[in-house]
Amino acid sequence: MARTKTLSRKTSETEISLTVDLDGTGRAEIETGLGFFDHMLTLLAGHSLFDLKIACAGDLHVDGHHTVEDVGRCLGAALKDCLGDRRGIRRYGHAILPMDESLVTAAVDLGGRAACVLAVDFPVPAIGSFDVQLVEVFWESFAATAGANMHAVLHHGSNAHHIAEAVFKATARSLRMAVEFDPRQPGVPSTKGVLTDQ
Repeated sequence: MARTKTLSRKTSETEISLTVDLDGTGRAEIETGLGFFDHMLTLLAGHSLFDLKIACAGDLHVDGHHTVEDVGRCLGAALKDCLGDRRGIRRYGHAILPMDESLVTAAVDLGGRAACVLAVDFPVPAIGSFDVQLVEVFWESFAATAGANMHAVLHHGSNAHHIAEAVFKATARSLRMAVEFDPRQPGVPSTKGVLTDQ
């Protein structure tokens, strides 16, 4: 059964078209108008092995907040739809990832309880023109609609670009693990027999 989803969302702030395939090869076609964000989403696709196609026209004359938030919201909703009742998936994923001088641990639970904790401090307020606060905005909105409990911890790092990249790569690899099928547990991955949001 294909785990793919295409959706569109239009508001007064953004217009988004998105397709995700959880069982892809990491192909990415990303156009959000925010170069650094496009780079991070391309890394997300490559390290999760999700095929990801995203086009977003947002109110960038205001700032990047609505674009980043709404792309996160749409991607989370698409992932949740792809997983259905999440029968047979591993549910949990984790990764420790070095990026030059930076080191990040990420962990994900796709059990339906939405939470996002980023214990990550950036040494500068922006990477080029990209506000570093938007890294957390993206993952918070993704977690809320995906029904994901997500954590990322920065152990050390001094370059903001490397830190952001480590967060996206580590979380992507955690998601890759969490959505994989577990041949030893074909049922719902919960001792309750049902996940939180079902």
